[in-house]
Amino acid sequence: MNTEQALRGGAPVGALASIAAWQASLILNLRLWCDGTRGQQQVCADYHNTFPQDRARQEIALFQELIATLMQHAHRPLVRHQVCCSCVGSDECVFAHMVGTASAGQINDAAMVATLLVNAAQAEHLAILAGQVGQCARKMTDPAHHVHDDVPRSGTVVRLQ
Repeated sequence: MNTEQALRGGAPVGALASIAAWQASLILNLRLWCDGTRGQQQVCADYHNTFPQDRARQEIALFQELIATLMQHAHRPLVRHQVCCSCVGSDECVFAHMVGTASAGQINDAAMVATLLVNAAQAEHLAILAGQVGQCARKMTDPAHHVHDDVPRSGTVVRLQ
């Protein structure tokens, strides 16, 4: 990836504080997951603190499949900001918009958005996964869905700069 591509995908286009809580959490989980094992453990803990064990495992598997499909079929490496960054990069924004559109039931529109990130052959599959992950992400920021209210949520507690 050349410098122009990195700048294009990482250009700040917004702030986490200015988007819906579930989208900010989704972007933070994307960043954490892609940062490696420690980040993935934090994301898994967040799911386990929100859902019963079996449901958490299913939702983690869907999230993992979404990210793996995205990374495997991306036009270029997805550019992400650091976990502690309060900005939203353009690739992250497209990702969150695709997930939001799909989870609102607009799969065809989400597939068109997905073509900004992946080849057309994978866009519909990615949009369907995004819809499932988005429905879950919306629930994760709703306190009514947390099964362990007595346990601090460690998954996306990040100090932003």
